[in-house]
Amino acid sequence: MKTIMRLYRLKKMTELLDKKHNREGFDCGKELLNNYLKTQAGQDIKRKLSACFVLSDGATNDIQGYYTLSNNSIPLSSFPESIQKKLPKSYTSIPTTLLGRLAIDSKYQGKGIGKILLIDALKRSYHISQEIGSFAVVVDPIDEDAEKFYTKYDFIKLPDSKKMFIAIKTLQELFT
Repeated sequence: MKTIMRLYRLKKMTELLDKKHNREGFDCGKELLNNYLKTQAGQDIKRKLSACFVLSDGATNDIQGYYTLSNNSIPLSSFPESIQKKLPKSYTSIPTTLLGRLAIDSKYQGKGIGKILLIDALKRSYHISQEIGSFAVVVDPIDEDAEKFYTKYDFIKLPDSKKMFIAIKTLQELFT
């Protein structure tokens, strides 16, 4: 993770998706993620359902990659027993941040942009958690490759679910 943090500091920061960004040329190889960016992301932003952050080429505004964040909650019973014991029983649902989508245009895949976007999303989530309660960042990997990606960065699989999480406490150790 420390190497990635150094890489992250060297790269351009993400920004909120807006009309200046070229969405039409985006192709990550997964139609669901392509279509989301091209047809739904703008509406989700307007409706305050999610925030979409992009890394783009400054000259052309072509999107190299993107991710979305939104509020979320997970039933207490979904967490591993070892974690359930540490949380108050009065909470039936635990507040979390959902990293809903993360995609890299195929022209930029294999260049570390996925790692950079993940670190950006986790850092942003950590900072937001200082003002709004969030126990963890949760992902729902789209396929096996995505699951392997998140596992590599210490995400833990929720029992009886495809969802994975990383605790804000873990992020605190990275970002402070």
